[in-house]
Amino acid sequence: MKHKMITEFCDFMDEWNAVIGCETPRHHREIMRFLVDVWMDVPHRGLLMAFRHSGKSTVVGIFAACVLLHRPESRIMILSAETSLAGRMVGHIKHILENHPACQSLVPSNKKEWAASRITINRPVGIREPSVVCQGIYGNITGMRSDLIICDDIEVPNTSNTAHKRTELRERLRELDFILAPHGAMIYIGTPHTVDTIYRTGSDDTSDSGASTGSTELSSLV
Repeated sequence: MKHKMITEFCDFMDEWNAVIGCETPRHHREIMRFLVDVWMDVPHRGLLMAFRHSGKSTVVGIFAACVLLHRPESRIMILSAETSLAGRMVGHIKHILENHPACQSLVPSNKKEWAASRITINRPVGIREPSVVCQGIYGNITGMRSDLIICDDIEVPNTSNTAHKRTELRERLRELDFILAPHGAMIYIGTPHTVDTIYRTGSDDTSDSGASTGSTELSSLV
Protein backbone atom coordinates (compact mmCIF):
# COMPACT_ATOMS: atom_id res chain seq x y z
CA MET A 1 0.00 0.00 0.00
CA LYS A 2 2.80 2.41 0.87
CA HIS A 3 4.53 1.80 -2.46
CA LYS A 4 1.28 2.71 -4.24
CA MET A 5 0.98 5.86 -2.12
CA ILE A 6 4.56 6.92 -2.89
CA THR A 7 3.86 6.44 -6.61
CA GLU A 8 0.69 8.54 -6.38
CA PHE A 9 2.42 11.36 -4.52
CA CYS A 10 5.36 11.40 -6.94
CA ASP A 11 2.93 11.38 -9.89
CA PHE A 12 1.10 14.32 -8.30
CA MET A 13 4.42 16.17 -8.04
CA ASP A 14 5.31 15.37 -11.66
CA GLU A 15 1.92 16.68 -12.81
CA TRP A 16 2.43 19.89 -10.87
CA ASN A 17 5.91 20.39 -12.27
CA ALA A 18 4.50 19.89 -15.76
CA VAL A 19 1.97 22.66 -15.06
CA ILE A 20 4.74 25.10 -14.13
CA GLY A 21 7.05 23.89 -16.89
CA CYS A 22 9.67 22.13 -14.77
CA GLU A 23 11.13 18.65 -14.52
CA THR A 24 11.24 16.81 -11.20
CA PRO A 25 14.79 16.55 -9.80
CA ARG A 26 15.80 13.15 -8.49
CA HIS A 27 16.40 14.43 -4.96
CA HIS A 28 12.83 15.78 -4.88
CA ARG A 29 11.59 12.21 -5.39
CA GLU A 30 13.76 11.10 -2.49
CA ILE A 31 12.28 13.83 -0.32
CA MET A 32 8.74 12.88 -1.30
CA ARG A 33 9.36 9.22 -0.50
CA PHE A 34 10.69 10.24 2.89
CA LEU A 35 7.63 12.43 3.61
CA VAL A 36 5.24 9.60 2.74
CA ASP A 37 7.25 7.28 5.00
CA VAL A 38 6.85 9.73 7.91
CA TRP A 39 3.16 10.16 7.20
CA MET A 40 2.44 6.42 7.11
CA ASP A 41 4.94 4.83 9.50
CA VAL A 42 5.20 4.97 13.29
CA PRO A 43 6.32 7.16 15.07
CA HIS A 44 5.16 9.64 12.37
CA ARG A 45 7.97 12.07 13.17
CA GLY A 46 10.55 13.20 10.64
CA LEU A 47 13.38 15.67 10.26
CA LEU A 48 14.23 16.94 6.77
CA MET A 49 17.48 18.81 6.26
CA ALA A 50 18.91 19.51 2.83
CA PHE A 51 21.31 21.94 1.21
CA ARG A 52 20.12 25.51 0.76
CA HIS A 53 17.94 26.18 -2.30
CA SER A 54 17.33 22.43 -2.66
CA GLY A 55 13.57 22.99 -2.81
CA LYS A 56 12.74 21.12 0.38
CA SER A 57 9.92 23.53 1.33
CA THR A 58 8.64 23.35 -2.25
CA VAL A 59 8.31 19.56 -2.02
CA VAL A 60 6.72 19.75 1.42
CA GLY A 61 4.08 22.15 0.07
CA ILE A 62 3.32 19.76 -2.79
CA PHE A 63 3.13 16.93 -0.27
CA ALA A 64 0.65 18.89 1.88
CA ALA A 65 -1.58 19.60 -1.12
CA CYS A 66 -1.56 15.91 -2.02
CA VAL A 67 -2.46 14.97 1.55
CA LEU A 68 -5.56 17.17 1.21
CA LEU A 69 -6.39 15.52 -2.10
CA HIS A 70 -6.27 12.03 -0.61
CA ARG A 71 -7.67 12.94 2.81
CA PRO A 72 -9.76 16.13 2.52
CA GLU A 73 -10.67 15.94 6.20
CA SER A 74 -7.03 16.50 7.20
CA ARG A 75 -6.07 19.51 9.31
CA ILE A 76 -2.61 20.88 8.59
CA MET A 77 -0.72 23.36 10.74
CA ILE A 78 2.33 25.26 9.46
CA LEU A 79 4.67 26.70 12.09
CA SER A 80 7.69 28.91 11.42
CA ALA A 81 9.86 31.28 13.41
CA GLU A 82 7.50 34.05 12.29
CA THR A 83 3.92 33.99 11.00
CA SER A 84 4.95 35.70 7.76
CA LEU A 85 7.33 32.84 6.97
CA ALA A 86 4.64 30.25 7.66
CA GLY A 87 2.28 32.25 5.44
CA ARG A 88 4.59 31.70 2.48
CA MET A 89 4.01 27.95 2.80
CA VAL A 90 0.25 28.47 2.97
CA GLY A 91 0.46 30.61 -0.18
CA HIS A 92 2.42 27.86 -1.92
CA ILE A 93 -0.21 25.25 -1.00
CA LYS A 94 -3.03 27.58 -2.14
CA HIS A 95 -1.33 28.11 -5.49
CA ILE A 96 -1.07 24.35 -6.03
CA LEU A 97 -4.68 23.70 -5.05
CA GLU A 98 -5.92 26.43 -7.38
CA ASN A 99 -3.91 25.31 -10.39
CA HIS A 100 -3.24 21.57 -10.14
CA PRO A 101 -5.63 19.67 -12.47
CA ALA A 102 -6.37 17.05 -9.79
CA CYS A 103 -7.35 19.63 -7.14
CA GLN A 104 -10.04 21.66 -8.87
CA SER A 105 -12.85 20.05 -6.86
CA LEU A 106 -11.14 21.01 -3.59
CA VAL A 107 -11.28 24.77 -4.17
CA PRO A 108 -14.52 26.24 -2.76
CA SER A 109 -16.60 28.60 -4.87
CA ASN A 110 -17.26 30.68 -1.76
CA LYS A 111 -13.77 31.54 -0.57
CA LYS A 112 -14.81 32.74 2.86
CA GLU A 113 -11.84 30.94 4.42
CA TRP A 114 -9.28 31.31 1.65
CA ALA A 115 -6.87 33.80 3.17
CA ALA A 116 -3.15 34.33 3.61
CA SER A 117 -3.03 32.60 6.98
CA ARG A 118 -5.73 29.92 6.67
CA ILE A 119 -7.65 28.05 4.02
CA THR A 120 -10.53 25.59 4.08
CA ILE A 121 -11.13 23.28 1.12
CA ASN A 122 -14.32 21.49 0.12
CA ARG A 123 -14.51 18.67 2.66
CA PRO A 124 -16.92 16.83 4.97
CA VAL A 125 -18.88 19.13 7.27
CA GLY A 126 -18.41 19.28 11.02
CA ILE A 127 -14.65 19.96 11.15
CA ARG A 128 -13.87 22.99 13.28
CA GLU A 129 -10.28 23.77 12.28
CA PRO A 130 -9.27 25.09 8.83
CA SER A 131 -7.73 22.69 6.33
CA VAL A 132 -4.46 24.64 6.55
CA VAL A 133 -3.51 27.24 9.14
CA CYS A 134 -0.21 28.98 9.84
CA GLN A 135 1.25 30.57 12.92
CA GLY A 136 4.52 31.76 14.35
CA ILE A 137 6.10 29.26 16.71
CA TYR A 138 5.13 31.38 19.73
CA GLY A 139 1.70 32.29 18.40
CA ASN A 140 -1.58 31.29 20.03
CA ILE A 141 -2.39 27.68 19.13
CA THR A 142 -4.22 26.80 22.35
CA GLY A 143 -7.21 24.54 21.74
CA MET A 144 -6.30 23.71 18.16
CA ARG A 145 -5.97 20.19 16.76
CA SER A 146 -3.98 19.04 13.78
CA ASP A 147 -3.39 15.84 11.81
CA LEU A 148 -0.17 17.10 10.23
CA ILE A 149 2.17 19.67 11.77
CA ILE A 150 4.92 21.11 9.58
CA CYS A 151 7.63 23.01 11.44
CA ASP A 152 9.36 25.00 8.71
CA ASP A 153 12.51 26.89 9.73
CA ILE A 154 11.64 27.33 13.38
CA GLU A 155 15.34 27.49 14.29
CA VAL A 156 16.69 30.84 13.17
CA PRO A 157 19.17 33.14 14.95
CA ASN A 158 16.35 35.01 16.67
CA THR A 159 15.00 31.81 18.25
CA SER A 160 18.23 29.91 18.90
CA ASN A 161 21.24 32.16 19.44
CA THR A 162 21.39 31.50 23.20
CA ALA A 163 21.02 28.38 25.33
CA HIS A 164 18.00 29.96 27.06
CA LYS A 165 16.24 30.58 23.74
CA ARG A 166 16.91 27.00 22.63
CA THR A 167 15.49 25.67 25.88
CA GLU A 168 12.37 27.79 25.42
CA LEU A 169 12.02 26.58 21.86
CA ARG A 170 12.32 22.93 22.87
CA GLU A 171 9.67 23.44 25.56
CA ARG A 172 7.37 25.03 23.00
CA LEU A 173 7.87 22.11 20.63
CA ARG A 174 6.95 19.63 23.34
CA GLU A 175 3.57 21.33 23.59
CA LEU A 176 2.83 20.29 20.00
CA ASP A 177 2.22 16.73 21.20
CA PHE A 178 -0.99 18.05 22.78
CA ILE A 179 -2.04 19.67 19.48
CA LEU A 180 -1.36 16.65 17.30
CA ALA A 181 -4.25 14.24 16.78
CA PRO A 182 -3.74 10.52 17.50
CA HIS A 183 -1.75 8.93 14.66
CA GLY A 184 -0.93 12.42 13.36
CA ALA A 185 2.43 13.25 11.78
CA MET A 186 4.97 15.94 12.56
CA ILE A 187 7.63 17.04 10.08
CA TYR A 188 10.54 19.37 10.82
CA ILE A 189 12.26 21.20 7.95
CA GLY A 190 15.27 23.33 8.60
CA THR A 191 18.95 24.15 8.69
CA PRO A 192 21.00 24.14 11.92
CA HIS A 193 22.06 27.60 13.05
CA THR A 194 24.16 26.53 16.01
CA VAL A 195 26.34 23.64 17.20
CA ASP A 196 23.73 22.98 19.87
CA THR A 197 20.96 22.81 17.28
CA ILE A 198 17.47 21.70 18.22
CA TYR A 199 17.55 19.49 15.12
CA ARG A 200 18.88 16.42 16.87
CA THR A 201 17.79 12.84 16.38
CA GLY A 202 17.89 10.16 19.03
CA SER A 203 21.30 8.97 17.86
CA ASP A 204 22.97 12.38 18.23
CA ASP A 205 25.00 13.56 21.17
CA THR A 206 23.04 16.21 23.02
CA SER A 207 23.97 19.33 24.90
CA ASP A 208 22.12 22.28 26.41
CA SER A 209 19.17 20.57 28.08
CA GLY A 210 19.97 17.20 26.50
CA ALA A 211 16.73 17.26 24.52
CA SER A 212 15.99 17.05 20.83
CA THR A 213 13.13 18.65 18.90
CA GLY A 214 10.39 16.64 20.53
CA SER A 215 9.55 13.91 22.96
CA THR A 216 9.68 11.19 20.30
CA GLU A 217 12.72 10.10 18.34
CA LEU A 218 12.78 11.45 14.80
CA SER A 219 13.52 9.66 11.58
CA SER A 220 15.66 11.89 9.39
CA LEU A 221 16.64 12.62 5.83
CA VAL A 222 19.75 14.76 5.75
